[in-house]
Amino acid sequence: MSAPVLASNGAGQLGRCRAWGVAGTMCVALGGLGAGAGPASGPWSRPDLPVDLFNLGVTVAYFGLVLLVVAWWRLGRLVRQRPPRVEELLATMLMWAAPLLVAPPVFSRDAYSYLSQGAMVGAGLDVYRFGPADLGGPFGAEVPAIWQHTPTPYGPGFLLLATAVATLVGGHVTLGVLLMRLVAVGGVLLLAVCLPPLARRCGVAPSAAVWLAVLNPLVLLHLIGGAHNDALLLGLLALGLAAAFAGRPALGAVAITFAALIKVPVAVGLAAVALIWAGQAVGRWPRLKAVGGTALVAVGTAVGVTWIAGTGFGWVGALRTPVTADSWSLTSALGRTTASLLAAFDASLGTAPVTGWRLAGMCAAAAAALLVWHRRRAVGPVQGVGLVLGGVVVFGPAVRPWYLLWAVVPLAAAAPFGRAARHAAAASAVLTLVVLPDGFAPDLGTLGFAVIGGCLAVALLVMAAFATQPDDDLAPGLAR
Repeated sequence: MSAPVLASNGAGQLGRCRAWGVAGTMCVALGGLGAGAGPASGPWSRPDLPVDLFNLGVTVAYFGLVLLVVAWWRLGRLVRQRPPRVEELLATMLMWAAPLLVAPPVFSRDAYSYLSQGAMVGAGLDVYRFGPADLGGPFGAEVPAIWQHTPTPYGPGFLLLATAVATLVGGHVTLGVLLMRLVAVGGVLLLAVCLPPLARRCGVAPSAAVWLAVLNPLVLLHLIGGAHNDALLLGLLALGLAAAFAGRPALGAVAITFAALIKVPVAVGLAAVALIWAGQAVGRWPRLKAVGGTALVAVGTAVGVTWIAGTGFGWVGALRTPVTADSWSLTSALGRTTASLLAAFDASLGTAPVTGWRLAGMCAAAAAALLVWHRRRAVGPVQGVGLVLGGVVVFGPAVRPWYLLWAVVPLAAAAPFGRAARHAAAASAVLTLVVLPDGFAPDLGTLGFAVIGGCLAVALLVMAAFATQPDDDLAPGLAR
């Protein structure tokens, strides 16, 4: 088979992946109009029609979810065998993301919390003591009841941006969500720019890293569709690691510290900056200089950003906020199961089982981090960050599907087809399907409509596979 035919075959595969992915995100956006997390009023509000628009929206959204996941997985197969250029993959990401840019919030209502917390800072309320209910107003009215009286878990770095957005839009909810989404898109674009050079520094094909970390369905659906602040966090993490490798470790420490002032766990990246800095330092005591320099820059950045934000250091005490509500996590689930079993035998211990399992999880995450540190020469600093953050996600007390991306980004840059990254890719595909478009837990009836949508998508994909000409497929013989 000649090279031009192979190139044409690869282009055809890429085109089909793009088409299926665009169809998927368009269906998610359309489904979000009826079943998403839109506000109570405005252009994104759910129409009051006699038909059950919510269940129809769930069906359409899950139809799209399956199409998107399959398109992404198939694109990964193409990347492994006949990788497109990075520019082609980034263009694919823009195509897939376009329908979500103008859709209502999907899979989460956190954007309303961001706006409410920003407005609280602007009004002089202490967001580390009070919740959105103390503010009220149009932003607070959209925050779910479970978080109405909950202090913010976010650091002053993100609150600076949230305050600026809330002040700029006044009380306009739809415009505020659009601007928060633009902040998230900016974070994803920063990730897309910084990841390829970071992957090259790690000896990895940039196209493989971009496929796993930028085109990941969790990025599209939760970071862009849900406008989550993790997008900015991950962009800054990639920037910090890339800057350290490029001989600018102080800039790397600043970027990662700012990321940690959004959510603290990514401060793990500072250890990687120190290791990279130590490898570049000259003269006596290079390791001491690197560790001391990283710590000095990190502390200075944290103090400076906190002072500019004007929120004080209440964020330190608010670090336990995410675990105060009913949390998603392995350890929390084990704790609740244990408590239920004990209660069945009239041996209730209150919240002790949940607390005990969460403590055990934190110890397991710490042990995993120590193991990675012990093997730091073998795994490297960037992959080490991914493995440690993976342990935090698996064993932590509070988990959301998009938290997995904390581990995915560094793993994609250092070892996109390694064992840990393969598990992360499979988990990404599964976790894409576990949250309803409105961000709430499903009931049995709603779950049935989601299954119907997914099955319809599978049926369509099977029919399309039978209709595909054999020459269009990536046959093993052509991949050699």
